[in-house]
Amino acid sequence: MSASFCPKQGDERTPLLQQHQQNVKPPKPTPLPKAQMFALVLLLISEPMISMSILPYISELVSELPITGGDKRKVGYYAGIIISLYFAGEATTILQWSRLSDSIGRKPILLSGVMGMVIATIFFGLSRTFWALAASRFLAGALNGNVGVMKCMLAELTDESNIAVAFSLTPLTWSVGNTIGPSIGGLLSRPHDHWPQQFSGTFWIQYPYFLPCAVTSAYAALSFLIGSIVLKETLQKHKKARKNTGSHIGNSDLGYTVNTESGGIEGLNGASVSREGDEQERAPLRSLFTRPVMLSIGVYAVFALLEISLGSLLPLAYTTPIRYGGLGLDAGQMGMCLGVFGILNGLIQFWMFPRLVRWIGLRGSLLASISCLFPAFLLFPIIGRQARYAGNEDFMLWIFVLLHMLTMVGVDMAYGSICIYTSSAAPRKNMLGATNGLAQTIVSVQRSVGPAIASSLFAFSLENEIMGGYGVFYGLTLCTFVVIWFSSQLPREAWKYQEDDSSAG
Repeated sequence: MSASFCPKQGDERTPLLQQHQQNVKPPKPTPLPKAQMFALVLLLISEPMISMSILPYISELVSELPITGGDKRKVGYYAGIIISLYFAGEATTILQWSRLSDSIGRKPILLSGVMGMVIATIFFGLSRTFWALAASRFLAGALNGNVGVMKCMLAELTDESNIAVAFSLTPLTWSVGNTIGPSIGGLLSRPHDHWPQQFSGTFWIQYPYFLPCAVTSAYAALSFLIGSIVLKETLQKHKKARKNTGSHIGNSDLGYTVNTESGGIEGLNGASVSREGDEQERAPLRSLFTRPVMLSIGVYAVFALLEISLGSLLPLAYTTPIRYGGLGLDAGQMGMCLGVFGILNGLIQFWMFPRLVRWIGLRGSLLASISCLFPAFLLFPIIGRQARYAGNEDFMLWIFVLLHMLTMVGVDMAYGSICIYTSSAAPRKNMLGATNGLAQTIVSVQRSVGPAIASSLFAFSLENEIMGGYGVFYGLTLCTFVVIWFSSQLPREAWKYQEDDSSAG
């Protein structure tokens, strides 16, 4: 009897599939390992906290250096270089760190990266020349191999039922770091001016930005200590699982099962990975050049270039004097704005991202988030003109600012989707670190040039009054169409690995 007429009794294959799709409720998500996730969250917060803590005072710091000649319109050039050098440092080493984690484990790479940031940040706070600031900023990125490795651990700790929830924690933790870091940078910079009795020594006058660097470094050192005690090595667990016997041995913590019939491991994306493949030496990089990997990384790279440009233009535009088209905010006010944005970003994304993926799918949620780039860029000229018209204490102006923050929350929600696409594109389980490392290397290059290019175009637009000084924002708005087109080429859901490396369209 045809399957279409008797879905419960006919053919063995199609009726059961239809019954599963129509009558069986999806299984409950696998509980996330709380201790592991807690340790990862603490370690992950340290990077955005440190890297973003300089944003509220970087323009002020650069203006005090003898390189601008007193022309505040040139601050954007040098501030953009300092911001970019962190990601340039990451780009030079992150692939090596990620591939090394495939061999020696994730935990030692994570912990060494955090300690490297601690050392480089202390150097930054003690630097008083442009070249010393640039070198310490570059060193912080070069010593930090955390981003790609943390995504590997998240993928190894999850399965298809809970991966969206796990990756929604990534923007949440980044939002916490992006909230606390700029708040610390804005409130604790120049402590001698704010609390002269408590910080009266000449040290605080000579190094007015050391205190926020010391506080953020202290947190990173604390997360290092907790992580060294609590965090467990997922790569070692992965190897131990292969020694077990049985027809189908599960490991819900790592999101894979060992199938002794095929002699392989069924991982995050359903791939069957041979025992020999996991125990062999690191696979060559050319094996990463598959359509799923390249397309996922391409989307990631183009989006990251626009997003980091948006993020670097925000403090520049908001702290630029009103007569030049900005809001004229000081470091403290800028820190408060970034803090509010971070709170909104974390709470909304943590609640909204898994639901959005369920409602409109992975690609639909990605396209919706990327589309928020349009209002995010176009609101800069609106806010600037409103400030010129009514001043920076106007109520309507701050309504526009709040709307601007909400659109930027929508933009950042794209990262969760992109991370799932990138991790699921890995050809084999033992190439998860290399895949994420390659992605982070290319993205770090984009992030290293993005702030420098965006801030330079911002300064160029102001100096030459291109489109009223807002030419850079209109240009970036047009570039958004590129990432929209790239994203539309992705499959509706995460990639499914196939032995012939063909895509899962």
